[in-house]
Amino acid sequence: MTSIDIEKILNLAPSPAYVINLGRLRHNLAILDEVQRRSGVKILLALKAFAMWDTFPLIRKTLHGVCASSLWEARLGHEKFGGEVHSFAAAFKENDIVELLSISDHLVFNSFNQLERFRPLWDKEQVKVSVGLRVNPEHSEGHTELYDPCAPNSRLGICRSEFDDKSLTGVEGLHFHTLCEHMFAPLARTAKVFEEKFGEFLPQMKWLNFGGGHHITREGYDIDGLIELIRYFQEKYKVEVYLEPGEAIVIGTGLLISEVLDVAHNEIDTAILDVSATCHMPDILEMPYRPEVQGGFDPGAKAHTYRFAGPSCLAGDIIGDWSFERSLSPGNRLVFLDMAHYTMVKTSTFNGIYHPHLCTFEPDTGKLTVVRSFNYEDFRGRLS
Repeated sequence: MTSIDIEKILNLAPSPAYVINLGRLRHNLAILDEVQRRSGVKILLALKAFAMWDTFPLIRKTLHGVCASSLWEARLGHEKFGGEVHSFAAAFKENDIVELLSISDHLVFNSFNQLERFRPLWDKEQVKVSVGLRVNPEHSEGHTELYDPCAPNSRLGICRSEFDDKSLTGVEGLHFHTLCEHMFAPLARTAKVFEEKFGEFLPQMKWLNFGGGHHITREGYDIDGLIELIRYFQEKYKVEVYLEPGEAIVIGTGLLISEVLDVAHNEIDTAILDVSATCHMPDILEMPYRPEVQGGFDPGAKAHTYRFAGPSCLAGDIIGDWSFERSLSPGNRLVFLDMAHYTMVKTSTFNGIYHPHLCTFEPDTGKLTVVRSFNYEDFRGRLS
């Protein structure tokens, strides 16, 4: 995203606001389209990372569908995206299964217990859903345990030892998801371990899903290596291969526009903003990480250093520390970069904090569109 586009957005957008740059979104989709064309893989949008359905008409021109982690996500994909709907959850309720069978193309179970418990529902002649199992290769590439599906004692995926003496009748695919914001090399290592442990089952499968966490659209990603790996599994085992990244679709597309409300001093200067880490950017606290701010530098690098904090009553609602060439005052605008994924889908109305507007920006025309604004009734409607 160019600095010119950011300046235009900053001048046009309300605050607070999430803004999706449609030009950068098209850029990412072009890369993913190349991967699909050269390898034959089918790429799905992981709704758990990004679900701003106003952008779905653009995304579905390239991607084949969505993957959902709940009944509600599956319904959203079915109603607003179209294409294939792949559904997985750590565990399902029976009522969820009944509805998922009517809107899903793939239904992936997380245990043999659930596979067999619900077999009477899915193993019927009129049911057209392709059933799969999520496996755990027990090979960890994660740097943060909270986001590592292969961390010790993980509840996600079936370990190889659980397959002994189990029936795979009716099972048509295997799914593994082990990555988080990773480049190609961790996938290559994981795929090798997966094949060593589960390769014996692939000849009887129709499809294989590599899951998500692939930063395919990030600069430096080994696209040729990915394509070669996909082709290897397709040609050796005659399976259809799927990828379901979320971040890769929207890396670099999103901004979070904010405004300084006040500057408080207690040994350090703290700029209190109209955006909150806990309400609007929870991964800052959960990962944790420090986002990039347009025009911001490391603390102490420039003349004026500030701690950014949200307006909530949570003492730890701290976004991070940055320095600037000029001092900040109430009313100054700030831009947080790369704020599309795992932001809008994880927001809360804790403390009744204003929810950011949802906007899109078209760089070809310079037009900013406020797609959705939120009000008190939205806050009240979540309570009783």
